[in-house]
Amino acid sequence: MNRLQHICVSKAYRLGYATQICRTISTASRVHPLIRDFTGKLAQSKPSYRAPPNRIRILHEPTQFLDTLIAMINRANDRIFISSLYIGSEETRLMSALEESLKTKPNLHVYLHLDLNRSTRPGPSSTANVLLPLLQRYPERLHVSFFRSPHLRGLMAKIVPPRFNEGWGTWHAKVYGVDNEVMISGANLNKSYFTNRQDRYLHFEESPSLAKYCFDFLKTVSPFTFRLLPEPPKDATSPHSYKKEGYYLSWQHSTHPHKIQKPVQTALAKLQQANVSAEVGPTSDEVLVFPLIQGGQFGIREEEETFGQLFRQLRRSERRPLLDLTSGYFSLYQPYQSMILSSPNVDCRIVAASPKANGFYGSAGLSGRIPEGYTLYEQRFIHAVKKAGRLWKAVPDSPIGGQGVLLSEWSKPGWTYHAKGIWLSPDSSSPPILTLFGSTNLNARSAHLDTELSFLMVLPSEGSDGQPSSISILRAGLQEEVSKIREHTTEWQGWKRKVRATTKMIVWLIRGML
Repeated sequence: MNRLQHICVSKAYRLGYATQICRTISTASRVHPLIRDFTGKLAQSKPSYRAPPNRIRILHEPTQFLDTLIAMINRANDRIFISSLYIGSEETRLMSALEESLKTKPNLHVYLHLDLNRSTRPGPSSTANVLLPLLQRYPERLHVSFFRSPHLRGLMAKIVPPRFNEGWGTWHAKVYGVDNEVMISGANLNKSYFTNRQDRYLHFEESPSLAKYCFDFLKTVSPFTFRLLPEPPKDATSPHSYKKEGYYLSWQHSTHPHKIQKPVQTALAKLQQANVSAEVGPTSDEVLVFPLIQGGQFGIREEEETFGQLFRQLRRSERRPLLDLTSGYFSLYQPYQSMILSSPNVDCRIVAASPKANGFYGSAGLSGRIPEGYTLYEQRFIHAVKKAGRLWKAVPDSPIGGQGVLLSEWSKPGWTYHAKGIWLSPDSSSPPILTLFGSTNLNARSAHLDTELSFLMVLPSEGSDGQPSSISILRAGLQEEVSKIREHTTEWQGWKRKVRATTKMIVWLIRGML
């Protein structure tokens, strides 16, 4: 029995459940040696769920995202549960699908979990006003929760304009589920995300345990949200409830909405702990999926902790792993930057949005400076890479053409870029054995302000018979995902771009919000 197994057995007997023994041993023994100890330790402290690789689809296009979501809604029988930042005003196909399902399936319930500030901007095109007619027709079966960041409070909550109040934190988790299937993405529900805004999309076609976890995650947070109603309820409500533009926002928790940090932290910690021993480990033809909550406002930093554990493992490797990383809003969180720069044996290829592929390019007012602000962050990052001696160097016999840290920019005419996550390969000639996907942008905002839900997927080692397996096919699919993203990249040109002094001042003033 190795040390990890001994720890697991001891812990299992202390806590009185034998399944944890099987769970950690089987988890640790079937993954690649590069991340075996890391995975085993993660399985002891975080929920994990098995998923058959042949039921996992990697989508590549925004149109596939919408088509898959509509198909899921059409076949839902019991529940539809959606978490996103907001719903756009032109999503007639999506709204029609929701209405048709509610109309034809009397036992179906729809749960929507969205961000309050983004969804209640003044005007008829707000998410709240878009949802109101459907809510009036199905008030008992359409449940709409609006999460409001407690970070914005007091005088600032009164004076910050609606367009800018999201800077103090949003509900950012992106989960699209029905019954026993779930699709994880970083995309929101707006026209551009269905047409010309590139993101990532992983569809788990039959994963009842993972779907249940995602649904339970939303249920855990919903008591700490405002409920959208067509009119005030008959029973008494909190003094923090209020009416706005023809709809009602009902607060039903006893805690003040500005003081929910501790109860939310407690509730989410209980959710995670309750699911740690939910299942035994994977068989040789299954993957493991770890949900990771990053809610800096609530003192929950699972993504950050997991990154640290992963890099401590990678630094000890005698191999030369390859880490692919991308973010549409690249201002890499300082601890992550330090991990990359202090790991000379880990090659890292980074893809960021070019200024024209930034969703704020061409915006009016201060928002139009945002792409320039990200150029500033990129310049600072490259300076740090150079100082650390990690700049990309050409290596003729390398399968990827070099070693070190490479920053590229994504550009496609008429498109914007919103993809985020990581892929880890044991070396530059092998497909990925691990990927992180979900809502996080891997920046300071994601770490401290927004409430994020991401997923770490670990693929077990393939069989030794040399025959194609569902695992090898999925690994090849992840490699294709990286390749498709990199197809539209060019050499980073940020060193040529001028950043105005006023933009530098703005970035300093709103540091941590980009």
